[in-house]
Amino acid sequence: MIKKLRIFLALALVVAGSLVLVPLQVLSMKTGLWPETFILKIWHRMIARALGLRIHVKGALSARRPLLVASNHISWTDIMVLGSRVDVKFIARADMANWPMIGMLSKLQRTVFIERERKRSSGDQASEIARRMANGDAMVLFAEGSTGDGNLLLPFKSTLFGAASIAISEGATEQVFIQPVAIVYTRLHGVPLGRRHRPIAAWIGDEDLMPHLKVLLTRPFAHPGPGAKVENRLFFAAERR
Repeated sequence: MIKKLRIFLALALVVAGSLVLVPLQVLSMKTGLWPETFILKIWHRMIARALGLRIHVKGALSARRPLLVASNHISWTDIMVLGSRVDVKFIARADMANWPMIGMLSKLQRTVFIERERKRSSGDQASEIARRMANGDAMVLFAEGSTGDGNLLLPFKSTLFGAASIAISEGATEQVFIQPVAIVYTRLHGVPLGRRHRPIAAWIGDEDLMPHLKVLLTRPFAHPGPGAKVENRLFFAAERR
């Protein structure tokens, strides 16, 4: 009963908040009344709160532009973790455009959707990312190309790093800055997450979204341990209450 109540209250918060924030974001995009990420940050924080996530940040987003942010990737919740704290735009796989709520949020944030399996389109996609960076957007690339459980860093997919080279070769900029970002989910029930329990926070491969969402809403995470700060790296620690 308590688990069902928690799920109901979380979904009610997201729906009620979205009814207010979506029109405000559309207005912002059309009029420039606020920076594009202003409303989105509030929205990301609302969803993170509904999921019971507490986010701790070590370091700061680089002020240099053009900027490509290279992050590890554990779950779809990484978007809320990053988007709630820093002014960034995302590079995401194409099928996310049709996801309920997440797809709408992504489109309102002008996410660049990519089709990794279609190599013929990779050049056009990299060019679009290059243009966005040249126009001042800090673009987040989940460089592993897939999600993992957080125990190991998967090999980086080098193709879309080509956006940095394209931005330079097309004369849009003389240099591109690349900033690494580390995301880690740290505790469950007040206990540090070990290797065996990290898959609880992870969303791996072709796992369905709704069962994973249910797990997140019914398994409270708790305070994270301290994260090591590495020079020129952003470190995000997410906990569940």
